[in-house]
Amino acid sequence: MSSRVLPIQNGLGSREVVAEVLGEERVIVGVAGGFGASVVGPGHVHHHGMEVVRLGEPGGQVSPRVERIADVWRDAGFTVHAEDDVQRLVWEKLICNVCFSGICTVLEQTIGEVLDDQHAWWVASSCAREAYEVGVASGVAMEFDDPVAHAAAFGERIRDARPSMLLDRLAGRPSEIDAINGAIPPRAAAIGLAAPVNATITALVKAGEPG
Repeated sequence: MSSRVLPIQNGLGSREVVAEVLGEERVIVGVAGGFGASVVGPGHVHHHGMEVVRLGEPGGQVSPRVERIADVWRDAGFTVHAEDDVQRLVWEKLICNVCFSGICTVLEQTIGEVLDDQHAWWVASSCAREAYEVGVASGVAMEFDDPVAHAAAFGERIRDARPSMLLDRLAGRPSEIDAINGAIPPRAAAIGLAAPVNATITALVKAGEPG
């Protein structure tokens, strides 16, 4: 039996990239939410929360192999949900990443600092709202109808966290902006919408990247 591959990556496109190389049949979709994790030093990883890992099949319904993988995570102490609609899983997490990743990176602030600043929060919440509108217009069935409240509740649980995009900036590494905020404008344009706040944040993050 061939190995299964479980990408747990922020943003859009990781499953498709892995499947193109290894084959769709080997890929399971994973989404981690509410961890706010970072590498403090060699052998030292810290998280600001340990909320949930969500798993699913690219093609739809939960399968026995997904349940087996979920049980491995549960045995290790994680809260795991196996779910049918992986597009919803990816987009609901994407909205939170879109909300905080770009603006935290530009301002070099924690999630809590963005939540507490009315100007930063306007930018962040506008990014979330644009992503939600694009997702819904693309046929994604979200479990909520208020993306700003959804993102704010997510952020409140990990106020002291710095998104991985900001950690990349501080370490002098290129960011994953193209898969997060940068993924929204082209998808918006493809369905006749616009995402100007995400486009602006994407440009600002890229302007500060090395090289």
